Amino acid sequence: MYLSKIHIPWHQSQNPYQLHQALWQLFPGFEDADREFLFRVEQLQKGMGAQVLLQSVIQPQSGEQSPALLAQREYVLNVQSGQRLRFRLRANPIKTIKDSSKGTVEKKGKTFNKTVRVPLLHEEQQQAWLERKLQAFAQLETLIMQPEPVLYFRKAKEGRSGKIQTVLFDGILTVTDAEAFNSQIPKGIGPAKAFGCGLLSLARI
Repeated sequence: MYLSKIHIPWHQSQNPYQLHQALWQLFPGFEDADREFLFRVEQLQKGMGAQVLLQSVIQPQSGEQSPALLAQREYVLNVQSGQRLRFRLRANPIKTIKDSSKGTVEKKGKTFNKTVRVPLLHEEQQQAWLERKLQAFAQLETLIMQPEPVLYFRKAKEGRSGKIQTVLFDGILTVTDAEAFNSQIPKGIGPAKAFGCGLLSLARI
């Protein structure tokens, strides 16, 4: 994998949906491929643009029309069971509930109510969500949660808009299953990856 520091110009970073589209420009020839990158906006400065941390399976390539590639290094993930690590994660903690007002959907000849995603707003719910996401391969030791402003986005082509509620998690974890841990990191944690969630950054203690 690769870890890259990216600068995205202001005109491409005001709307999270446009920012995500801009990152795709770093992977010419892979526009129709499944997304194999995760990112987190580290700084957003009005009029200047966004500083983004990008984790990708494919090596990013910066061109004249794409965002600027400021720094890059190859990232070899070699975590061992029992290892303690510092981590940072921006995530979108949610729960999925059935909503009959949204209509129904048929699967395998059966009819089900459609579901909607509801944000988890209380700290104990957010911590429990994170523990569930990590439980197959890591255990939380310490955790600091920082609520963030609502993130609004719009999809101009589809004529619709939306919002997500993100939380910044910092803490220390202990790896309990190295194989499962190493396979999960490239996939990310939780939903809303197209909007800068899911990248689990790690550092040795």
